[in-house]
Amino acid sequence: MSQQHTLEKIRNIGIMAHIDAGKTTCTERVLFYTGRSHKMGETHDGKATMDFMVQEQERGITISSAATTCIWRDHMINIIDTPGHVDFTVEVERSLRILDGAIGLFCAVGGVEPQSETVWNQAEKYHVPRIAFVNKMDRVGADFFGVVDQIRGILGANAVPLAIPVDQGPDFKGIIDLVKMSYVVYIESPKGTYPEDRELTPELAEYAAPWRKNLIESVAEVDEQLLDKYCADEPIEVQEIIDAVRKATQAQSICPVLCGSAFRNKGIQRLLDAVVDYLPSPNDAPPTIGITPDGKEQERNSDDPRLTALAFKVVADKNIGKLIYVRVYSGSIESGSYIYNSTKGKQQRVSRLFRMHANRQEIVERLNAGEIGAVVGLNDTATGDSLCSEEDPIILEAIDFPEPVISVAVSPRSRADRDKLMAALIKLAEEDPTFTVRVDPETNDTVISGMGELHLDIIVDRIKREFKVEVDSGAPEVSYRETCTKVVEHEERFRKQTGGHGQYAHIIFKLEPQKPGEGYEFVEEVKGGNIPKEYIPAIEKGLEEALSAGPKAGFPVVDLKVTLLDGSYHDVDSSEMAFRTCASMGFKAAFLNAVPQLLEPVMRLSITTPPEFAGAITGNLSSRRGRVLGLDTVSEKAQVVRALCPLANLFGYTSELRNMTQGRAAFNMQFEFYEPVPQNIAEEVIAKRKKMHEEGK
Repeated sequence: MSQQHTLEKIRNIGIMAHIDAGKTTCTERVLFYTGRSHKMGETHDGKATMDFMVQEQERGITISSAATTCIWRDHMINIIDTPGHVDFTVEVERSLRILDGAIGLFCAVGGVEPQSETVWNQAEKYHVPRIAFVNKMDRVGADFFGVVDQIRGILGANAVPLAIPVDQGPDFKGIIDLVKMSYVVYIESPKGTYPEDRELTPELAEYAAPWRKNLIESVAEVDEQLLDKYCADEPIEVQEIIDAVRKATQAQSICPVLCGSAFRNKGIQRLLDAVVDYLPSPNDAPPTIGITPDGKEQERNSDDPRLTALAFKVVADKNIGKLIYVRVYSGSIESGSYIYNSTKGKQQRVSRLFRMHANRQEIVERLNAGEIGAVVGLNDTATGDSLCSEEDPIILEAIDFPEPVISVAVSPRSRADRDKLMAALIKLAEEDPTFTVRVDPETNDTVISGMGELHLDIIVDRIKREFKVEVDSGAPEVSYRETCTKVVEHEERFRKQTGGHGQYAHIIFKLEPQKPGEGYEFVEEVKGGNIPKEYIPAIEKGLEEALSAGPKAGFPVVDLKVTLLDGSYHDVDSSEMAFRTCASMGFKAAFLNAVPQLLEPVMRLSITTPPEFAGAITGNLSSRRGRVLGLDTVSEKAQVVRALCPLANLFGYTSELRNMTQGRAAFNMQFEFYEPVPQNIAEEVIAKRKKMHEEGK
């Protein structure tokens, strides 16, 4: 794709939705109609271009966000197909951070499902303009207008149809384009399905009239001239409506809604037209804001010659090495040039540049402002790092990732594979910021943590297939935390006499609880040099080591403040190691006196169910220590149960919900906060952990 595209002719978009709404099928049709692929892949037969991972093909779901580039009406469209499963929410989060616009995909039967609400809210957070596409209009039970009502009611968006269906379900014939006021029928031919515009019959014109009026009135807020023309019954040009819809979409005062059936090849060309006509180009996006090294805020527009880019994804490619996906906001990256990672403070050489097409790469010499591509050679770069020139450094806002909430111990089946396993885990942790690896100091187990059971299942599967390491994994465990509830002051003196120099350190500090979510804070208030400044970092390090495995049950310690008040040292026997050891020992003793408390992750659940099962679901949640927050009626056929429930009581919930509701309910859950564990359960958790450690030894 050597043709140079101006910024006006670039669209960086994502397709986001609940699992099974048809995202990947929709993307496959887009690739076919834009000439990017010559055969349509299907999710159900494992041949989808964008689902290139073996695990995706087997399970029929998207796990990793895939990027591709295609051309429509001489516009370059960079598309990111994101996962719909909540365990892979990190993929949606990092994609939305670098996109200019998005397509929200909804199933005409399922409507606004739990995960579609989650991804919609993520898009709200990053102020990404959206258009909605109601898919699967050919399915039995399809209800376009019901979905429009749900987008308004549940998501709070001003959903404005730009097209309405002519018949729904298996009788779905075509659509009425409300912008052009034409009847679009779909003609089957040996070369595929193609739209044909026809004039509206009087009956169809009457059916479309109120929706056309709704469209004009909705966009009139941003274009008074259009409203004046409409009120005066003057003819309105199609381009005038397109311009007004574009302005309103980018101002996020409306969300245009289209419809079709991706699987039946209906509505995709209209959707591509809408991407070009209504979603913003990099030029339309607000300036990128970052911080300069001296702490000043700086804006950079897309036409700024200075390089500004963000690394939003890392992939370990076995043939190429470490691939860093980047979005260039201003300036350009050239193959062979040096760029500066301002987050890490390191200069790095770009060895190769690629434009991505799922897992295939096209070599390019340059990535310009507004483009998305992949770089090889940036070995020290991680997700969320800022890239720029060393002469004009800037640090962009990093991407926020949720903490992992579920853990599993993994071990290689053969001792010879131990190093291979660690190398695989390090590479996977580089790719995925919500996946962490640690070694339990007591049992020596390798513990991996992630966002859910499916997340860790996929990780273990990838270790076996991609890295050829056979592993055994234990039962999933909840990632508990510890904190204190009382203020205590503690004095710790560490003396050790061996041959020659001894070891001496003495500290006095105060331990106090912080509010939930405030994290750990260290404050130094030593007066008069009673502890030399060079020993303070050693004390901090000793405290941090002790925080990683709390004295009560060995879980990480959170939400407390340590204030170093006083102490003393010995000219000969004091050392950094002595103060580090003293701080670690002192913290453990003080923490046990500060009325420690075990905390557990609590998840927010959103369960969409037919009304007849709502009672059984709320009863079941109560038996799992859940708290129902509310019950919303979405339609005659669906209610949404909103609840909070401890993660420890949600293992196996997927299959139980399926059994309870004859497979007709769907749910998603995401981490909400940590809260204290009831005393009787805390005792069980601590006893179990103690036993596990004894067996480990």
